[in-house]
Amino acid sequence: MIILEFLSKAWPYLVAILFFGFLVVSHELGHFTFAKLFKVTVNEFSLGMGPAIFKRKKNGTVYSLRLLPIGGFVSMEGEDEESTDENAFNRKKVWQRFIIVAAGAVMNLILGLILVATVLSMEDLIGTNKILHFYEGATSAQTGLQKNDEILSIDGHRIFSDMDISFLMTRSDDGIFDMTVRRDGVKTELHDVTFKCEKEDKYTIIEYDFIILGQSPTPLNVLTNSFKRSASIVRIVWLSLFDLVTGRYGLTDLSGPVGTVNVIADATAGAVQTKEGLKSALEMMALISINIGVFNLFPLPALDGGRLFFLLIEGIRRKPINPKYEGFVHAAGLVLLLGLMLVVTFNDILTIVRGHIA
Repeated sequence: MIILEFLSKAWPYLVAILFFGFLVVSHELGHFTFAKLFKVTVNEFSLGMGPAIFKRKKNGTVYSLRLLPIGGFVSMEGEDEESTDENAFNRKKVWQRFIIVAAGAVMNLILGLILVATVLSMEDLIGTNKILHFYEGATSAQTGLQKNDEILSIDGHRIFSDMDISFLMTRSDDGIFDMTVRRDGVKTELHDVTFKCEKEDKYTIIEYDFIILGQSPTPLNVLTNSFKRSASIVRIVWLSLFDLVTGRYGLTDLSGPVGTVNVIADATAGAVQTKEGLKSALEMMALISINIGVFNLFPLPALDGGRLFFLLIEGIRRKPINPKYEGFVHAAGLVLLLGLMLVVTFNDILTIVRGHIA
């Protein structure tokens, strides 16, 4: 009875851990696939982390299954050191190494795109950027917006999908925006479009006072809107990082693996109850997958983006940077990244504990 009660509470977290691990494995699978395609010697491809519980060697590569289902890794010959193996990573052409390193993040972006397409295909209506009608007393209708306006940009940021409208509005501190709309086929500039807002703690809550037009899903608009919405998510990641660097948000607003697993677990628990719950879970997973892909492309030491930056310099200089110096940079970046992860993980745990106490 105790075991069943434990499993009934723990299964969403177990599913969340497995999914988070799957995201990391798909990332590593991208590296692995292109490494094999370019005939790089891959010493090991591992599913999971920690002690190995199963190993099998085939065609020179050890395939292993490890105890902790929280990711995986690809170990390539000559990846972090010089090697005389003619098929070592360090002996391949710059463009081949560039593709191998970038492939992990690209795999996450593709997975996110597939998840977004899945969600859109489940929708009754797909949101557009066109205003269908306003709520009674809408201040935006009194300060410039009109029915049937197509919102093209907000404060200079292009609108890719309906997701952009709500996200860009949440970044405002006063609820006043400059917008570009298409009205009767003509681009029109609107200034000081105003929405009601109120302060809650350190955040500004904007009143979304209109309803957008929806379209019934078809194979064509699901495909096109999948790319548009994925582009919106990519920009959300970039703008969120910008807001973090500029001090709009603090470290307490970040989530690491623990917080991510907790969010996925909550979404997973709701997914089995309703169709809307399932869509919310898939949307969350798409956001996280694209987030991982974009974050890994940032040109920071120890990330794939940092390695791509050094490869780009090598391509321009036509000779590699001293591996010793590059290793120092990545090692320092890894220490800083691990330190950040410790801080964020501690904050995640504290937030979860406070939530349970409350």
